[in-house]
Amino acid sequence: MNVWKDSRLRLAITRLGAEYLVAQLLMGGCAVYTGNNLLYLVFSAMLGLFLVSGWVSRLAIQGLEPLELEEGNLFARMQGGIQVRFRDRAPMRVRCLEVRLEMEGGRAEPGFYPGGSASRVPRFGGGGSRVKPPLGSGGSPARMVLQVYPERRGPLRVVRLELRTAYPFGFMEKAWSFPMEQTLLVLPHPRTGPGREDGEGDRPGGRSRPGTASPDGARPFRERDALGRVYWKRTAQRGEPWVRTFEDDPAWGVRLRLDLRAWTAGPAFEQELERMSGAVLRARLQRREVSLRVEGPGGAERHEGFRPCWRALALAVPATQR
Repeated sequence: MNVWKDSRLRLAITRLGAEYLVAQLLMGGCAVYTGNNLLYLVFSAMLGLFLVSGWVSRLAIQGLEPLELEEGNLFARMQGGIQVRFRDRAPMRVRCLEVRLEMEGGRAEPGFYPGGSASRVPRFGGGGSRVKPPLGSGGSPARMVLQVYPERRGPLRVVRLELRTAYPFGFMEKAWSFPMEQTLLVLPHPRTGPGREDGEGDRPGGRSRPGTASPDGARPFRERDALGRVYWKRTAQRGEPWVRTFEDDPAWGVRLRLDLRAWTAGPAFEQELERMSGAVLRARLQRREVSLRVEGPGGAERHEGFRPCWRALALAVPATQR
């Protein structure tokens, strides 16, 4: 039951709070009817507990201000994390807040911000963990991660962040809203499947001789790999041939090419972007270099590295749609 609601603050009595108020009124009625001083004392204690609960709950939600959202690698139709950075003017205060994020084109799972020493940002070195220096307008930095599920690639607009608390006794729920006009970039879903050469294919390079360096990891079997490098345990686990990698193996890279003039907007174009996104992800997992050449009416653009390639794919628009 809402007691107060405006654009920023909302107060609501919980079910436990409503039951507590009914019990309190019954206690007060019995005290008035019987004139028993002990019942008056119990009624006063219950009233004081309700007021103290509201005051402590109000303190728990004050002094905390969200600053910005720090995006990671968010993929369409996959759960990912968004880091929320706060300015906490009372870093040692216990808060017990539920954090909710409202966005267009996706959904976010509620998170929990405990407050106190558990929410401080450690900095290692020189004798243990310390809190980072206060921010410009006062307060200590604090961070938490919210799990989000974007529905499609491209810009994702975040509308509002809400802090909720029923701490400490759960009689009333307080919610404080903060407008968050920020846009995050969602990368294409990395489609899985057998890879194939794209455009210029793999960059050529030499191969190290087996046993010349210590084993460093493993990767899927490629053509012309020596049978002596087969990693039999990983092969049995994955059901397909895998080989060991060594420290002195040369870096291999993948070159991708996307011609926007040859595509029109639709499911086929989105599947092509997802396939390329999967190729970038495989290259990253295999620690290989990757580059993307995007050709359009205005010329060609070349992108080097995982993050630039993903961003270019997320913002790609067919030439016929421009």
